[in-house]
This record gives sequence, structure tokens and C-alpha cells, in this order.
Amino acid sequence: MNRAREPLRLKPNLKQLIAPAAVGLILFLLFQVFPSANTDSTEMSTPDIISKAQAQQAASRFAQEHLQFAAAEAEETLITYQSKSELYGYLAREKKLSEYNKTFEAKYPYDVYRVRFSEPGGDALNVDVHMQNSGIVGFSYDFARSSYDRIELNKGKVQKQMLLVVEDGMTLTDKQQLAEPWLKRAGYDISHLKLVTREGEPRLKYVDPETKIGDSVLELRFTFEHGKLRSYEPSFSIPAAHSAYVNKQTQDATLLTLAGYGLFTLILGILAIVYSVKTRAYTSFKRGLFLSALLFVIQMLNTYNLVPVFKSEGMSSTGILGMMIFYAVYSLIFSALLYFSLVGGNGLWQKEDGLNPWPRAKEAGYGRYVLDSMKLGYMWAFILLGVQSLIFIVLGLTLNTWSTTDATQSPYNMLYPWLFPLMAWFAGISEEAVYRLFGIKMVKKIVRNTFVASLITSLIWALGHTLYPIYPVISRPIELVIIGLLFSYIFLKYGYLAAMFSHVIFNSILMGLSLVMLKDTANLLIGVFYMVLPGIVAYLIYRFNPTKKEKPYVTTPPHEVH
Repeated sequence: MNRAREPLRLKPNLKQLIAPAAVGLILFLLFQVFPSANTDSTEMSTPDIISKAQAQQAASRFAQEHLQFAAAEAEETLITYQSKSELYGYLAREKKLSEYNKTFEAKYPYDVYRVRFSEPGGDALNVDVHMQNSGIVGFSYDFARSSYDRIELNKGKVQKQMLLVVEDGMTLTDKQQLAEPWLKRAGYDISHLKLVTREGEPRLKYVDPETKIGDSVLELRFTFEHGKLRSYEPSFSIPAAHSAYVNKQTQDATLLTLAGYGLFTLILGILAIVYSVKTRAYTSFKRGLFLSALLFVIQMLNTYNLVPVFKSEGMSSTGILGMMIFYAVYSLIFSALLYFSLVGGNGLWQKEDGLNPWPRAKEAGYGRYVLDSMKLGYMWAFILLGVQSLIFIVLGLTLNTWSTTDATQSPYNMLYPWLFPLMAWFAGISEEAVYRLFGIKMVKKIVRNTFVASLITSLIWALGHTLYPIYPVISRPIELVIIGLLFSYIFLKYGYLAAMFSHVIFNSILMGLSLVMLKDTANLLIGVFYMVLPGIVAYLIYRFNPTKKEKPYVTTPPHEVH
């Protein structure tokens, strides 16, 4: 890291990093990229995915021919990606994904396109379409005046009685008469199915005892409303022990996120404001405004990008507007946290150590400094990707770590998937400022040890990622504490810009890859563009920085600088 009030000088030692960077990149390709097309990958396999337009055509034909629903007259058609994450998680945990995909996935997929046809009166029809073979998987009606979904939130006897009221006095025989034509159409021999539902119970469920994988068995589920069939869904059951495990893990993750990440990040934010004021003679309140504004814009673009997710969850226009307002307030708070972390962190390092972790654009050699920081960023990003791959292997062997799908964060559910990798810049800029630039120095004032301070701030940062669908939930904090310590090393050795570029490039490669995996030419090119964007940004800064022609590396000894 550079001394304050001295010409910028960065010694990247790129030749020493080439070999470990190459090894890291190879490990990443071998263990994360190439297996992504494998059925046992933690990411959704994407061979020959049909387009959303094809899914809409298949759903429209089905609605017209089998439900007498005029899909062409729908007021709005929404197509989203939906996933049975619990089923996928169970299969991943039990190492049965490959077996399931070979035997059952063609007829009972865990990933589908959901085509939602909305009518002017508020009613809607949802049709689930197989993402590879265009087969119809199931369907459900959402009635404008229905209270069915609200009833589902209740438990026990109250829920049962309310559902029976909604069914409007249907007998078990009535339900069977409505369900059996669909079973026959799907090719089931009803005599081989076991009826689970009894007289006086809501819904209708059959089980096929001969169709099972592990402790999961095929269930054919029907719901009813006002004497009519409301939904039909064939799916494999989730073992109770697995559901209980996931629920407990989710509760633990929520606690760790709120107490370990939220509380201590709030404390760091308050301290950042305090030390921004206390070190004002060594820093500038004019700096950080651009990055904070950029952070706010990126977060709001990402929120707007998730509108299809909000709609798929049944949110009204008012609800979506409320969600946008909530995220606007949240983004303002987080942008303020970034701003004061930049100002306060820079001031602390300059005041107490005489170091310059975040150089100004007007300083001599700034353009070259940014360019070298970017080169370091790529080298270290490759190293970090390799380290992450090894961590995943070790966690799998020791903790049996597994993950499942999350439709809410899938590019398939975004208005503009090409906006998604911008979040790499959001994370790199903000997290390196809060937890490295300000956090390490602030915590070191308390613990008096740089490594311990880096460990604590890395742990706080890591706990903010426990709600990702990776189990056991301690897996992600273990991974990110190690990654966080490496980011801390980069920051302490080279400064904020090198750490920021490393983080941005690391995330850009992972997020850009998610676009590449969509397997169409446009998204492939955009994904690659985001991977090289940090290099483009750094070069433009170098090319057009007004001080780039000044000698960037001044050899004057420190004691001769006035």
C-alpha cells in the first residue's frame, strides 16, 4: 500500500502471479465450468432449453384444447422460471440427481416454465411447461376472489375447515370424478394408484407406490374450489426429515444473518460516520459521492429487473410499487454506508498509519496505478476461483455440502438478464470499502492485530451470505472467510482499488458465466463482455486520465519528499 503524500507506486509482481493464476483458472474450469452441463451440477443443467415463446405456444395449445381457456384473449401473459427447490435439494443431498434425471426428469421435471395467462377480471391460469421437451407438467387456476392461498398459510384444523368450505361441499367421489379423466389422459392405471385422501379431508392425493427414488415417492395432487378442479400437479414427495432439516437450517441462517451480519454491519456503519468526522482533516467529504450514487443506481436497476419475480408471486401493481419504494430506502441506506466507509476508512489509514489506500484521480501516476490494479485484479480473481473450487471439494468431502436451486435469482426471471452482472460491481465496490478499507482498520483499533481484524471483518461479511440455498448453512461462511482473508491480503498489500478489481472480476466471471449458460449468442457475448469490462474500464481511466503523461513512478526517497 502506498504512503500518503508520495507519488503513486504499485509493484504488481505479475510474473510471480502468472503460475498460480493459471492453476486457479484450470481448477475453476475443471471443477465448476465443465461440470455445469453435468446433471449432478449445483446449477440447473441447460441442454437444448426451449425459448419462452415456445413455452407460451405449448401452454396456449393446452389451455385451448383441454381447458377451453382462450389464452389468446388473455390480458397479460407472464412467463417465469419455477423450480421445485426442495425436491432438487433432496436429490442433491442424497446424490440421486443423475439417477432422477435419467429415469424421471423427462416427465416430472423440477425446473419448468410457468406460463400465466391473466384475464381482465383478475382470474388467471398457470400452465407449467417442461423446459426441454415442451411437455405440459401441470396447471392451476388463480381466481380473483379466491382466498385459497391465504388459507394455505393457516395450519391445523382451522386450515382444514376453511379449505372444505372453499371446496363447496364436494364429496370424495365428486373429486375423484373430476380427477380421473386427467389421470387417464396422463397414462396412469388408476387401479395401481393408492388413494391417500379420505372422506371429509380437503384436496385429493394419489400415490404411485411403484414410482419412487430414495424415500421420495410420486404423488398426484389435485385441489378444488367452488365445486371445480383448481389445480393438478404430479410431483415427487419431500421426505419429512429432509423438510425439517432444511427448515432448521433456514432458521439458523436467518439468525446468523441478522445477528452476525446485520447487527455488526450496522455498528460498522455508525462508526464510519463517527470516524469520517474525526478524521476530516485527513480525508475529503467530496469523495465517494460518485461511487455511492453508482451503487444506488445499480441496486435499483436490479430491483426493477426482478419485477417478473414479484408478479409471479401474485403481487399487485401497488405491491410492486411498495417493494420498489422499500428497496429504494434500503439502497439509500447502503449507499450511505458505502460513502462513510470510503471517507472514514481513507481518513483512518492516512491519520494513523500515513498510508494512502484509496488514491485520488489527480495524483501523479493514477492512470497507471488503476491499470496495474486491474491487472492484479485478474490474476487474483483467477487464483480466488481456483481456491473456491478446492474449498467446494473439501466441503463436499467433509460436510457433504450440497445446494439447491433459487428461481428468484435466476436470469430466466429477469426483465433484462444482461443487467444481472452489474451486481458484481455493486458487491466489489461496497464490500471492499465496508469490510476492508474501513472495517480492518476500525476493528484493529480494538483488537490490536491486523490478522485478527481481517478475520473478524471477513466473518461478518461471510455471515451475510448464509441465506443462500447451500447446506449446511455453515458451508458458505467457511468458504467466504477464507476468500475474505485473501481479499484482505490483497487490500493490505496493494490498496483498495486492487481489492475492488479482484472482487469485481471474481464476481463478473461467475455472473457472466450464468449468462453464457443460457446458451444463446446474445447472452453469450454479453456474458463475455462483462468478464472483460473491468479491463475496459481500467484502460479508459488510464487512457484519459489527465495526469497519465506525468512520470508515475518517482524514485525520490521518502525522506526527501516535502
